[in-house]
Parts: sequence; structure tokens; C-alpha cells
Amino acid sequence: MAGRKDKAQSARVSRIVIAIAIGVLVGCLFAFLYPHGLFASDLPVQNRRLGKSEFLVQSSSPCESSERFKMLKGHVVSILEKNSQLEKRIKDLTGELRIVEQTKDHAQKQYLALSENHKAGPFGTVKGLRTNPTVIPDESVNPRLAKLLEKVSIQRELIVTLANSNVQPMLEVWFTSIQKVGIPNYLVVALDDQTEEFCKSHNVPVYTRDPDKSVDLIGKEGGNHQVSALKFRILREFLQLGYSVLLSDVDIVYLQNPFDHLYRDSDVESMSDGHSNMTAYGYNDVFDEPGMGWARYAHTMRIWVYNSGFFYIRPTLPSFELLDRVATRLSQEKAWDQAVFNEELFYPSRPGRDGLHASKRTMDMYLFMNSKVLFKTVRKDPKLRKLKPVIVHINYHPNKYPRMKAVVEFYVNGQQNALDSFPDGSE
Repeated sequence: MAGRKDKAQSARVSRIVIAIAIGVLVGCLFAFLYPHGLFASDLPVQNRRLGKSEFLVQSSSPCESSERFKMLKGHVVSILEKNSQLEKRIKDLTGELRIVEQTKDHAQKQYLALSENHKAGPFGTVKGLRTNPTVIPDESVNPRLAKLLEKVSIQRELIVTLANSNVQPMLEVWFTSIQKVGIPNYLVVALDDQTEEFCKSHNVPVYTRDPDKSVDLIGKEGGNHQVSALKFRILREFLQLGYSVLLSDVDIVYLQNPFDHLYRDSDVESMSDGHSNMTAYGYNDVFDEPGMGWARYAHTMRIWVYNSGFFYIRPTLPSFELLDRVATRLSQEKAWDQAVFNEELFYPSRPGRDGLHASKRTMDMYLFMNSKVLFKTVRKDPKLRKLKPVIVHINYHPNKYPRMKAVVEFYVNGQQNALDSFPDGSE
């Protein structure tokens, strides 16, 4: 009985083992035949569905991309415009900061120099007063001009020229070059009605003086030298109103903003008629007199004259004295205004005469260039031709208008042979 029961249990175990073996075998077989499972056929359908949806997305993307591109392009243009405005503002602020720093430095020097009692510093550190204090503005002198200058000037500075209809072609080149550079603070003092109308028609800031019979005839009919002499009287009003003036003749082409290149540490900053470092900035000229034997050589200090057609003048007491002296002498003498201008600036005090105590600075002759430097030297030198001056003054040549146009062609329009046809001197 027991043996039969053991035998039955053994048979049941054998059947279980066989069933497990068969299951494993069947599983291996299915794994071999269907590696992705029994429902793998659904995957391609899903993939096809996804592919279709992707295709729909892709087919709609060009329109969306185009609109997106336009949006991005608009943002880029807007950013570039803002960047340009910021750069311009930074440049303006830099110029204003430089002026403020100069003013602060000048004020400190004035305070130190004008103190009642002060000791000299260590050897090599003592500096004398170079910048005289400006006068208190007096708008009652010319309320109409004062109102105009408030609109035109920047930091109480501006370029001023005098002109009548005799110089209209040159005047047009003059203010066109200023506008091209982007200089906003300039003013034409019109000496006749034609010039006033001409300036207004070209949106040029213009000022006409109140009638003055003593000077009206000179202003309307006078030539360059007569008008140049008149400017010293007119200039005085600008200074009385508290403005620093960059006085300019009309035979000048502007290529950079001159206010970015001024030092403002003297009563007068002027361009030179010199054509080299020696002649522009001064040199020791030895005079030889053999009859004196051992003392035959006499040393002299020389400098070529300042150009009275382009100078920066601050509203200081020495500046007023300079203008008064020059205007008075020109009304009493038959003299060239530039000669008188320099004599009053440079002649020292002596018995019977008190010299003018005005501080002076000579401008860089390659930045503030006269036409002798340009036509005799610069245009023939490959290195100097690459320099870009601030202004070019056609002061050494009579055929001013064609040379002014040639300067514009050379420096502005890049025509390299524009200056070649002109002789070094006058024709």
C-alpha cells in the first residue's frame, strides 16, 4: 500500500518537471521566432502615425520660421539702433566729462594761484596760473543774441563766422562740411540780407546784427580783410554774454569736430601760419653780424604768426583787452588785422607801453592745418597723406573755392588725386 503511494507521487513530480521543461522550450521558441513580442506589428503603425505628425509639423515650419526670422530681424535692428544711440550718448558724455574735468582742474589752479598767501612747492612742481577766470555773463548787452546762443551753443561754446554775399560759394562748402561732420553748435553772422536768406534756405543757424551805419557798409561791400577786421568788434558781444567762441573764416573745410581737440587752458588757442615744428612752435634764430667780432652772433627767438582767421577765445579779461586793442588800432590805422592781432598778443611791456598779459596756446599744425602745410608737404608724403586733419584752412592761396572742393574730394570722398593738379603756391 505504501509502495503504491510512493509510486503515484513520483509520477506526479515527473509530470510537473516535464510540464516545466515543455514551458521553457515553448518560451525559447517564441523568443526566437518573435524577438519584438507578439504585438510588434503595432510599432510601425505608431511610427507611421508619428511620422505623419512630424511631417505636419515640418510642413508648417517654413511659415513659422519666416515670421520668426522677421521678428528676430526687427529685434536686431532695434538693438543696433539703441546701440548706436548709446555710443553717441557715451561720446557726448565723454566730451562733457572732459570739459568738466578741465574746468575743475582750472578752478583748482585758479584758487591756488589767487590765494593771498601760499608757499612754493618742491623743486619742479610749481605751476603758474595759465587759465584766467571767465567774466560774469551780461545778457543785457544783447538779449536777442543771448536767446539765440542758448539754443545754438553746447557747453557755452560755438563756431562763429562772418559772411556776406561775396563769399557765398565758399560759405556753402564751409557749412556743408560742418553739417557732414555733425557739428551742431555753429552760427553764421550774416552781414547782408542775401546771406541771411541763403542760410535760412539751407537750415543754417544765422544771426543778423542790429543796424549800425558805421559798419554796415563794410559788412555788405567789404572784402576779406575788411570783414576780418570787423569781426573783432562783433566778437566782443559773444564774449560779454559769457560764451567761448571758435572764430572761423569761411575758407575752411571741417573734417572733424574741433571741440574734441581743444585744451581750453589759455585765453587764446590759435592755429599757426607755420609750416614746420620750428616755425609753428618757435625756434632760436641766430643773427650774424661779423663786424662785432667776438660778439658777432646774437640769438633771437622767433615764431610764425598766429592765424587770425581761426582761433578759440575764452571770455576772460585779457581776451576783452585783446579785442579792444585790435579793434581800436584797426579803426585808427591802415593795417592788416592779422599783424595787429599778433603784435598785441606777443609784444612785451616796455617803456611807454603795457603789454597784454594773455595766455596763449598754439594748435597742432597737422590737426589744424594751413594750406601751405597741405599743398607743400602733406600731399607729397605717403605717411602724412594718411592723417586726417580736424580742419584745413585755405589761407595761403587765392584760388580758395576750387582748393576747398579739392580738399573735400580728397579727405571726404577718397579721391586720391584730387590735390595733384594744384601748384604748391599761388598761380
